[in-house]
Amino acid sequence: MRELKQFVICAVLFGLSLPLQAAPPNVVLMLADDLGYGDLDCYGSPETKTPNLDKLASQGIRFTDFYAACAVCSPSRGATMTGRFSVRAGIYSWIHPSHEMHLRTEETTIAELVKTQGYSTAHIGKWHLGYDLEEGSGDKPNPGDHGFDYWMATGNNASPSHRNPNNFVLNGKALGEVPGYSCQIVADKAIEWLDEKRDKDAPFFLNVWFHEPHAKVASPPELAERHKGTKNPQYYGCIENMDIAVGRLMKTLEEMGVADNTLVIFTSDNGSYMAGSNGNLKGRKTQLWEGGIREPGIIRWPGHITPGQVTDTPAGLVDLLPTICQATGAAIPTDRILDGVPLQPLFAGEKLKRTKPLYWFYNPSRPVCVIRDGDYCLIADPEIDLPRQNMFKEEFIGDIKKTGLLNFRLYNLRNDAGQEHDLASQQPDRLAKMKEQMLDLHREVVAEAYDWRQDLKNQK
Repeated sequence: MRELKQFVICAVLFGLSLPLQAAPPNVVLMLADDLGYGDLDCYGSPETKTPNLDKLASQGIRFTDFYAACAVCSPSRGATMTGRFSVRAGIYSWIHPSHEMHLRTEETTIAELVKTQGYSTAHIGKWHLGYDLEEGSGDKPNPGDHGFDYWMATGNNASPSHRNPNNFVLNGKALGEVPGYSCQIVADKAIEWLDEKRDKDAPFFLNVWFHEPHAKVASPPELAERHKGTKNPQYYGCIENMDIAVGRLMKTLEEMGVADNTLVIFTSDNGSYMAGSNGNLKGRKTQLWEGGIREPGIIRWPGHITPGQVTDTPAGLVDLLPTICQATGAAIPTDRILDGVPLQPLFAGEKLKRTKPLYWFYNPSRPVCVIRDGDYCLIADPEIDLPRQNMFKEEFIGDIKKTGLLNFRLYNLRNDAGQEHDLASQQPDRLAKMKEQMLDLHREVVAEAYDWRQDLKNQK
């Protein structure tokens, strides 16, 4: 990079002509935690004010039908990093310290792929793809093992709450209690990395994964006070605090002079647990109804996305790896099945082509399986009554791999986002087609899904 700059200077001094070549874009991927579809002002929230995220949406493309990869945390994060449906990537549920389950190093991540193009990489914030973050705490991989040069993370949520969390680990070293609120601590460290820690001769990929508004919530008193009289003032206050953190990050990019060459993405990992936060959608976090999986989705990339676009094309977290690969010039992996597609056609106002529907499977939920193809979604329950308890156990995997599907229901989400009208009996041809799609895709995914019982056997 230094040599290129010196060549450009010499060329200018001696009047040489140069071919114009765009610099590789930086990438900032921001992920909220448990943010509902209707929790931002630009998505119709009557309660929260989110001017920075609203501005981000006005400067790029806002998705009305953007999807998490599951109705809980860890599976969505695994799909984000790999471009693969969460069960296919071996993440069946949210990860607990007692689990063998984690994001395996055999998976290929966004960070690893962009590093092949010379990118400097950092992960700041919640991780929840494995807990062995401190040096000597265990042998499960941490963010550094998945392609991040620099990282500060928590295994799961900010503890004991967003205020003065005590569970951040910086490159393997526990930090103890850190004063402040989680989203601002995350923004502080991200800004510090941008200013001081990254390779400034390289483009960068920055993963910023906020903890807000996952419980236990906490926010500055002045923000919570604005929502006095609501069911949970701290919930809305911490969303507004996260919005302020996003504004600080965007201001930093502008001051660095790189905002116009940075692909910025903001979305969330699953729906909200708060009544009313998922808009007019049915269901909530932990459920594979629309309210558990449909999310705000905002992408800004000056020069590539016309400002102010709104699209109702279904897309989601699983599409981010191929999108970022195409933007950065990294090769999209061909040695494994990827489930996402690059979103660049949408940026150009063109149609997006998929070879398979979007797919979800989560064993405690009923429905247990969902696919979306165009305007329609099909849902189903399991033939085997899979355990519905919140805590996943690796022993469930046998029945997950064996179960068939039944009780198929069909909805037109364009006309019926609330999923009130089952069209299965009215559209038998569409039902038959989508049922075949679901059964084929489900068999393929669970057949490939890693069986963590193997690891348990090896320990005995």
